[in-house]
Amino acid sequence: MNKAESSRPDLTHISSPPQKGLSRRRFLERIIFGVVGVVSAVLAIPIVGYTISPALKGASAQKTDLGPLDSFPVMQPTRVDFSVVRQDGWIRQETSSSAWVVRQADGSAVIFNPHCTHLGCAYNWYAADKLFRCPCHGGVFDIQGNVVSGPPPRPLDRLAYTIEGGRLIVTE
Repeated sequence: MNKAESSRPDLTHISSPPQKGLSRRRFLERIIFGVVGVVSAVLAIPIVGYTISPALKGASAQKTDLGPLDSFPVMQPTRVDFSVVRQDGWIRQETSSSAWVVRQADGSAVIFNPHCTHLGCAYNWYAADKLFRCPCHGGVFDIQGNVVSGPPPRPLDRLAYTIEGGRLIVTE
């Protein structure tokens, strides 16, 4: 052993006293992690909301004005073509649609979906026979939409509607 080493006291048997409270290093780590956590939450919440909000929104019923109820002849089916704007998440599409309107003698109306209940083919009104006929598989329906013959399993589907200010409003 040289002289410089022998003059140093031996500190291996002395332990440091326990510290009370946080050390400066631990305190700064917690502050930094806290700030990073708050900033991450502030950024993440809007991003997550933007991503999942379309899935949480319920489908809203769309109302379409088909015109004045008086413009439809009584007990004579009339095909009406109209545009529908559909919003699916961030995608907005304008599609064309149609319906068959039968104005009743009592002032009400029946609005039929334009697709056969068998396989979804488009059907037409044949005034001479007073029947709706589907050309695909021979489905036949009366003016009230009931199945007269053919393979359709049920009557024509009806669309919900309201009459507002004398105008026929269909809800899809």
